[in-house]
Amino acid sequence: MPKNMAGKEIDASILDEKSIALFTSLRQFVWVQGEPLPLVYEIENEIYTKHGINLPALKYLQTIGLISLEPGGYVKRKFGKHTRLFYYGKPTKIQFPQAANNQLDLGHVLLTDLGKALAAVHNAKRNQEFYEYVIEKWFGQGMVVSSILPRN
Repeated sequence: MPKNMAGKEIDASILDEKSIALFTSLRQFVWVQGEPLPLVYEIENEIYTKHGINLPALKYLQTIGLISLEPGGYVKRKFGKHTRLFYYGKPTKIQFPQAANNQLDLGHVLLTDLGKALAAVHNAKRNQEFYEYVIEKWFGQGMVVSSILPRN
């Protein structure tokens, strides 16, 4: 049985196949910056909807306690000039326009504690098209974005 961050067991059997399939689909949109962050910017964008993630699906995931959904969106604040986010273990460096007090738009979805615990055990495949979509979005917001490649 999967365990949460505190080592407590999570009863994933409360989730049916539909719930697990939807959550696994959402999982491909998760970046990590200290914690898993699903970046759902435009809920009805094809980048999400073609994978079954739309407003009814997100409302369902909220109803079963895996996510919180905010129509106005979430923001992470107080970044310095640079930060790193990880997408499937690969770091991406963001350089913000200002030296301090920068913020990052997180989109409309956050994972609950249960969602975070399940994200750690329910993997999905990396989505290159989504990765490029996010990079373009950040670039359009005036950020300098670079992938960090391992040294040979």
